[in-house]
Amino acid sequence: MEILEADDLDRQLIHALQLDGRASFSRIAEVLGVSDQTIARRYRRLRTRDLLRIVGVPSADSAAHGRWLLRLRCVPGAARDVAAVLARRPDTAWVQIVSGGTEVLCIARARSEDDSEQFLLDRLPRSARVADIAAHSVLHTYYGSPHRVRGLSALTPRQVRDLTLDPVPETADIGPLSDGDQRLLDVLARDGRAAQAELAAATGWSQSTVGRRLDRLRASGVLHYYAEFDLPYVGLHTAARLWASVPPADLAATGRALAGHPEVVFAAATTGSANLAVQVVCRDSRHLYRYLTERVAALKAVRQLETTPIVRNVKRAGTILDPAFRASRRPRPDAGR
Repeated sequence: MEILEADDLDRQLIHALQLDGRASFSRIAEVLGVSDQTIARRYRRLRTRDLLRIVGVPSADSAAHGRWLLRLRCVPGAARDVAAVLARRPDTAWVQIVSGGTEVLCIARARSEDDSEQFLLDRLPRSARVADIAAHSVLHTYYGSPHRVRGLSALTPRQVRDLTLDPVPETADIGPLSDGDQRLLDVLARDGRAAQAELAAATGWSQSTVGRRLDRLRASGVLHYYAEFDLPYVGLHTAARLWASVPPADLAATGRALAGHPEVVFAAATTGSANLAVQVVCRDSRHLYRYLTERVAALKAVRQLETTPIVRNVKRAGTILDPAFRASRRPRPDAGR
């Protein structure tokens, strides 16, 4: 069945789940003025078609051992296989084919100091089909919060207030995550709305313990829920990565300015000659052109800018999107390691 653009109710549901990824269907239905069954049916349809998924992931600032933006420039025809290798790794997210299909970009998150060193020194795809690898350490994230809506505004201010979670005072640092915490996060990375019974089975904890731990992880800022949705389905058909070079004295101010742009879904300071990495989503290429020539051009500290159009999202925060990339078929021997 051909999938067209979202109607008003689908947009409202996606917006609601961006505000609270684990909100009950009954709560959403009450605010939107429809039945519980309608909301449940809409969610199942969107979920089944991979148009919407809720994932629970550690916050950007909780990655104590580092996050890396990796750019792998490939020889023609190799990007798909390299992307498949990276997408199937548990420590990668946002695997994208960019630059007309000649480059693969992804975010890698290390769980330990040893992992950080091993990933960069040992585990990246290495072959004659990968022409160049650049690794940029993420130093500070200016924008990337799941609680602010970008490119979608379907609810009234009152509905937003009714569906927004009450602020939770952040607790003291909870220390290193346990094996049970990691099993909990592994399940939530696949399905942020997983039932407490499923989470209890995965961790070996009781459901009441799971509930308390979820609350503690959220209150400590370790766990966030994201509503990942298909951008073209809500009318956003063009996405790009921007790599900006800014003098260090202007880095923070420029990063904050970019974070305020409605087109920006990610902005971070990184190592490397391009010290600001940004992702933008736009309605179409004309919208992207106006954004670059008006909003970005007004940022006088930007000395150099590289724009790499995103050709395909292979993997989001916790989801491999294309079934062809999920397949267990063996990649070509020289596609990666």
